[in-house]
Amino acid sequence: MPENAQPPYAGFWLRACAHLIDSLIVSLLLTVLLMAWLVLTNALPRGLDGWLSQALQFLVLGALTVWLWRRFQATPGKQILGLRIVDATSLGRPETRQLVIRYGAYLLSLMPLGLGFFWVAFDEKKQGWHDKLAGTVVLRSRPERGT
Repeated sequence: MPENAQPPYAGFWLRACAHLIDSLIVSLLLTVLLMAWLVLTNALPRGLDGWLSQALQFLVLGALTVWLWRRFQATPGKQILGLRIVDATSLGRPETRQLVIRYGAYLLSLMPLGLGFFWVAFDEKKQGWHDKLAGTVVLRSRPERGT
C-alpha cells in the first residue's frame, strides 16, 4: 500500500449487512436450540426471564463473538463479506483485551439510539464508538470491484 494511501476501511452499509447476516445465523441457531430443548424437555426453560436472561445472553454471545474475533478476526457475516477486525495503529491482529473492550463497548454504541454504530457512516476511519474505545478498525480484505 502506498505511504499516504488509506487502508480499505469497511463502511457503514457493508458492516450493517454483515451484522444482519450474523443476526440471521444467531436467530436460526437459537431457534434450533430452543426447539431441541422443547422436544427433549417438553417445557419452556424457567427462571431465565427479565434482566438475568438478557445478561446471560450478552455474556454467552459475547464469549462466542470475542472467540470468533480472536480466531478469525471476524464473525461469520464479516467473513462472508470479506471484512476483518484489526488494530487501528498497526493494522495487525488486535489483542484479546481490545476485543473484550470492543464487545463491552457495544453497549455504549447502542445506548443513545444506536448513535455509536451510525457513527461509522461519518467517521474518517469508519470507526464506531466501540472501535474507537478498543483501538480497532474494520477493513475490507477483498478489493472493491473496479479497483
